[in-house]
Amino acid sequence: MAETIHLASARELDIEKTFECGQCFRWNADENGVYRGTAFGYPARVWTEDGEVYLCSDAPEKMWREYFDLDRDYAGISAGFHGGEYLDACIAYGQGIRILRQEPWEALCSFIISQNNNIPRIKGIIERLCLHFGEPFLYHNETRYAFPTPKKLASCTPEDLAPLRAGFRAKYLIDAAKRIASGEIDLEAVRKMPLPDAKAKLQTISGVGPKVADCALLYGLHRTECFPTDVWMKRAVSLLPKLSPADFGENAGIAQQYLFHYVRMHPELFK
Repeated sequence: MAETIHLASARELDIEKTFECGQCFRWNADENGVYRGTAFGYPARVWTEDGEVYLCSDAPEKMWREYFDLDRDYAGISAGFHGGEYLDACIAYGQGIRILRQEPWEALCSFIISQNNNIPRIKGIIERLCLHFGEPFLYHNETRYAFPTPKKLASCTPEDLAPLRAGFRAKYLIDAAKRIASGEIDLEAVRKMPLPDAKAKLQTISGVGPKVADCALLYGLHRTECFPTDVWMKRAVSLLPKLSPADFGENAGIAQQYLFHYVRMHPELFK
């Protein structure tokens, strides 16, 4: 039975920033600003009302608190970042963003798909992936689809994945599925490895380079010491000449998200 629960204040959890900052791809807002999505096989609706965030789902509240990382003190962590006025502006602008604790396999696939891609197209590929290969289920009389399992994709050929219109990424998805379905790569074991070993292990998958590995680790395995770097982040870091990702320590991934969101929303900084 779906229940409505109060998650947090909108100051602690800004759902628009969190869902739209490039870390996840299965949450979409309707015309009223209500987000619908699925996490760990549980569909949900999330919305803000009178400065508070609410969620309706069959899953227990504990799961959602963990998913949104609500027991971590982001305000306290942010107060420990020192990088001058520019970094302060990024933090203030990104207030309310939280690093989601996503399902590791889904996060790995999502960031394989993200290569040389944009967010609307990534979302479309993932939607088609679930539609064609995920298990259907009913939610409020609406058919939804779970994220396909590694075993399901491991039996596919690139031709089978043609309807996704994923291009060169299809063969990478299949290689990842085969390695995980066979047990060659155990994502929970990767979670516990020293960071260099974890990155190296993920990069044995075809098509997974340093950036995709960092994203899978940060967003799927919650290794918040990871600092994914792409063209936007190179621009962002260029404005912090006296700092490097290592300066942010175990919370580098949180700092990265503030920086990434700010520069994506302020392209005029680089004109």
